[in-house]
This record gives sequence, C-alpha cells and structure tokens, in this order.
Amino acid sequence: MIRVVTAEHAGNYEIRLAFSDKTGGVVDLRAIVEAGTSMTEPLRDPSFFARFFIEAGALAWPNGLDLSARSLQMRLEEAGRLEDRSATRRRSGGSPRMH
Repeated sequence: MIRVVTAEHAGNYEIRLAFSDKTGGVVDLRAIVEAGTSMTEPLRDPSFFARFFIEAGALAWPNGLDLSARSLQMRLEEAGRLEDRSATRRRSGGSPRMH
C-alpha cells in the first residue's frame, strides 16, 4: 500500500508530496477546494488549508477530510506532475549508467 511520507505547503492550494514508493510531486488541490462541499468548504480559508497533516499514510485535515495516497498520486499522474524520485537519486548518486 502506497503512503504519503512527507507533505509541505507549496503555496496557494498546492502541496509538495513524497510517497513511500519513491514518487512525488506538487499536487494542486484547487479543484477539490472549489468543489464547495461541506467537507471542502473549510479549506477555502488559507490558514485552515495549511493545517494538513499525515494520518495513516493519507493527507488529512482537522475537520475529518482525508485524501488517500493513491488518489493523490493519480491526480499527479493525470496532471503530468508525478516524479519518480528513485531514478533521480540513482543518477545524482554517481551510479554508473547503462548506455
């Protein structure tokens, strides 16, 4: 099961995420926030939005809203913003490359 391992506010409604499978990226949650449901309405307040935390591998807020790691990863993938960080680390770590 994929889990969110780190989450940092990246400005506006964006959060920089790292997942347990060594992928990550900056997810834009504006569409979720602007949905205006009873669970997402509080996120319109920037100070409330910034109160996210990781709970059981998911991204969560104090009002009980949580977003699974897989749903966040899929959102990044659909936006073309999912990065494979394991490959980046290997290249920068000086490991020989196959040609």
